[in-house]
Amino acid sequence: NVMLLLPSPPRPRTLRPLPPVLPGVLWESGVCMRPLSGEAESPGGGPPGGEPSAENDKLLRNLSIAGGDSSQVRRHRRWPTHLRESAINKTGLEQFLLARGASQEAVASIISRYPRAIVHSPQVLQRRWELWRGLVTSDLEVVSILERCPESFFRGNSNTNLEQNIAFLSSLGLSPTLLSRLLTKVPRAFSNSLELNQQMVEYLQGVCRSQGGDSPQDFALRVLSKNAFILTHSIKRVETNIDFLKGTFRLGGKDLLAALGGPGSKILDMSSDCIKRNFWNIEAKLAGLGCREEEVRAFVRSYLPMLFLSRATFNDKIDCLLQERIEISQITACPNVLSASVSTLRSRARELVDAGCHRGTLNILFLSWSKNRFDAKMRKLLKDSAGTRIGGRQPIPRP
Repeated sequence: NVMLLLPSPPRPRTLRPLPPVLPGVLWESGVCMRPLSGEAESPGGGPPGGEPSAENDKLLRNLSIAGGDSSQVRRHRRWPTHLRESAINKTGLEQFLLARGASQEAVASIISRYPRAIVHSPQVLQRRWELWRGLVTSDLEVVSILERCPESFFRGNSNTNLEQNIAFLSSLGLSPTLLSRLLTKVPRAFSNSLELNQQMVEYLQGVCRSQGGDSPQDFALRVLSKNAFILTHSIKRVETNIDFLKGTFRLGGKDLLAALGGPGSKILDMSSDCIKRNFWNIEAKLAGLGCREEEVRAFVRSYLPMLFLSRATFNDKIDCLLQERIEISQITACPNVLSASVSTLRSRARELVDAGCHRGTLNILFLSWSKNRFDAKMRKLLKDSAGTRIGGRQPIPRP
């Protein structure tokens, strides 16, 4: 006798209810093949523990119609899994963004660069948009941020973290204007976990206490107001750069806190290797011009933003000033002049000489002034020069 083993009938699958539809927003039918988060990815990008499921043909077709690049999506390590989701909000997302001023090309770019955008429910999108609009002035401003950094808006499935970050940053004393600027320039700070932002603020407050500061919260606020990009980097990077400033330029106490809350704040989120390379180049260039080590360090310490300048940029600016017969001693006495571009330095140096200024006594600080301020100075110099000639006196001799 042969016993036939018949396969047991498949268990009925429970469908997850779809969220209610907002007016004018479509939620494409279907169910998720697996949870959107909290489940491990297989090395090949398919569902864990089985064969990779087929890609969603409807989604690929709609993505192509919208101008999206599915090949770009597939190149990402984790994101191709979203091409297999059957519960997606691609059409709803497209209509949602178009209604707020985004172009078709912008929508396609956003989806191609951050496919996870299509798995947010209409309710999540609507609430998140309301939270962002509470910080900026218009829908188009939000759209411009999404075009630049879509991850900052679509990262995460919950709005709770965003609400907590807004409340936390507001509690530090950031004004609505500063919060708006922070969202516009550093949107990723709002998609960070609340814990990461809290840890960075606590670290900055600890730096203030360790250097004898009497207002840790004000110090943290001042640093974030100058350079909120540090919220997108690790504490280790910031700490490494602070240690470099302390060790190289002998900064400490109130001097260090003043630097970190001022011009030095801009280098806190830089790569430490980049900072060191730029500093070594400054040392080598100025040593070749006869500057001692102590002079070089005092020069950089008095204008820390020069550590941003690459080797080519720094050398070009120094060479430009020297070609205009400006002494190296004048340059080291006025490091802020390096904030101007090479073309500005050259043209202004010649204008000042043409107005009767002698290169040896020229205050080169004028070269880095704003255009309006420099033009006002030139008018005064030309007026004085004309008055000198009318009075019968000899003009200042030109070199």
